[in-house]
Amino acid sequence: MQGLNATTILGSILYALIGVIVFWLSFIIIDKMTPYALWQEIVEKHNVALGIVVGAMALGISIIVAAAIH
Repeated sequence: MQGLNATTILGSILYALIGVIVFWLSFIIIDKMTPYALWQEIVEKHNVALGIVVGAMALGISIIVAAAIH
């Protein structure tokens, strides 16, 4: 069994950063595709339904990115 070494830790950090970047790029693309500003609708107008949909979308994208990296 392999222990923790610098290569393993560095690889994990690199893949985590790639995952976060892909997640944010996906969120920005989806935000541009919608007819309104998602963040403004959720934060300023308190649109709970949209918040739930965006949360589900975030989980979905996260699962896809995690599966692709794994």
